[in-house]
Amino acid sequence: MESGAKGCEVVVSGKLRGARAKSMKFVDGFMIHSGQPSVEFIDYATRNVLMRQGMLGIKVKIMLESPPGKKGKKPLPDHVTILEPKEEQEIVPPVVPVPAAAPVL
Repeated sequence: MESGAKGCEVVVSGKLRGARAKSMKFVDGFMIHSGQPSVEFIDYATRNVLMRQGMLGIKVKIMLESPPGKKGKKPLPDHVTILEPKEEQEIVPPVVPVPAAAPVL
């Protein structure tokens, strides 16, 4: 989290203590789980460790500030930026010339 990640999730599963297998989840920060942003913004890794009691699985997900390989910062789709309104210009009504009256004969 100190390196600029928005959130992280670590799942450790297997025979942690005792004979039965368990799963423990550790979460910190902001994490999205669905949609295209989850593909773009989340980096994940899975590793298996062979211990004396059996196999232990570790899954790590890190939500990045911006997607890797992209130039500039790409905001999340739900990010809203509010801009200051522009100054309004005074509207001048158009001047229509009035035709002169024709002389009566």
